[in-house]
Amino acid sequence: MSETTAPQGAETVAPNPASAAPTDQAPRTIVLGEPPTAEDSSIRPFEFHASSEALEDLRRRISATRWPDRETVADDSQGVQLATMQKLAHYWETEYDWRNIEAKLNSYPQYLTQIDGLDIHFIHVKSKHENALPIIVTHGWPGSIIEQLKIIDPLTDPTAHGGKADDAFDVVIPSMPGYGFSAKPTTVGWNPPRIAQAWVTLMKRLGYTRFTAQGGDWGALMTELLGVMAPPEVVAIHTNMPSTVPPEIYQALRDGNGPPADLSEQERRAYERLELFFTHGLAYAQEMGKRPQTLYGIADSPIGLAAWFLDHDILSYEMIARTFDGQPEGMTRDDVLDNITITWLTNTAISGARLYWEALPKTSPGFGVGQSNVRFFEPFGVTVPIAVSQFPDELYPVPRSWAERAYPKLIHYNQLPKGGHFAAFEQPEFLVEELRTAFRPLH
Repeated sequence: MSETTAPQGAETVAPNPASAAPTDQAPRTIVLGEPPTAEDSSIRPFEFHASSEALEDLRRRISATRWPDRETVADDSQGVQLATMQKLAHYWETEYDWRNIEAKLNSYPQYLTQIDGLDIHFIHVKSKHENALPIIVTHGWPGSIIEQLKIIDPLTDPTAHGGKADDAFDVVIPSMPGYGFSAKPTTVGWNPPRIAQAWVTLMKRLGYTRFTAQGGDWGALMTELLGVMAPPEVVAIHTNMPSTVPPEIYQALRDGNGPPADLSEQERRAYERLELFFTHGLAYAQEMGKRPQTLYGIADSPIGLAAWFLDHDILSYEMIARTFDGQPEGMTRDDVLDNITITWLTNTAISGARLYWEALPKTSPGFGVGQSNVRFFEPFGVTVPIAVSQFPDELYPVPRSWAERAYPKLIHYNQLPKGGHFAAFEQPEFLVEELRTAFRPLH
């Protein structure tokens, strides 16, 4: 297949012999972000091949980076450290090869379909085993479908990955609107509830009359919204970033007088991590929630984009910094750069950031714990069966007591020995086993 010539990459749609969905459309090439020509429900096979010009332009921009001075402290309290970014830049420019992950992506059946006027990209891998349980898995920010690639084979082919045929899943992994290969919204309104509803449309269009859902970060919110909407097709959901924080905890955080005296040890640890997050970890969400269009630097500079993505949460950043120091754990250097590079090549840094603006009420002073704020981790009424996996380095370690209180139909809760915010990316084996265990009775 010929390469595209768009400097930021383009989507290439062509027949895929591994296709699990029919198509009657001829091969065509569309520049990313082009509005759909007409509303239809067809499912079109998709592949992506970045142009050599786009990859060379990326390397040139990395080489031409104008670096700031080193931070004036010996730790990461001022943000992503210069030494980490220079190690990342050197590897990105001289050793990293996008073609490896591109080939991996194109080894899976990928599609586009138009939902509510917008082209949605998704991976759809059907298991060879009968009675496989359908699951839709949603990524977050700063993320993409690359986060979930490691869990596809173990879920769809369990007998080759330590499981049983009865553990099999059909896996659907969509790119959220404005992310990766999905089209970029050109009007307002693509907020989390609209995305969750689009996922119901997608799964029904694929022929599924019952399915499960999983997600972390924004994907956790979309997944819990499915549990709130509770369409008859959704039989159960799973989250690794649950919304369980009780109202009295928010009140204590607002008051600023420390945790309530009657908390258990596990609840106190959760309170302390929440306090850390709301005090020091919200800068990125505040900026994107209020002024996403201002972030021109992350659309123009690959190093600016990389630094912005690395500064999501302190424990994830520390893990990534150790990775570039030669201590790989969870994610490799290539994992980190695969996720950044797909955003660079598709020029979706700003369109992805706008999701925070869409989710933030315009009367709110910002994300956090203020009286009128939209509040991260606040329960909002899940009524379907739900499973919770608590990874210790998540933004806050959810206590079982809070999960039981927030979810009337909690079917599974487990604390994992290691892993953080990007569970599918960092600890795919643990996440796969959690999904098998939680949803086994539903097969």
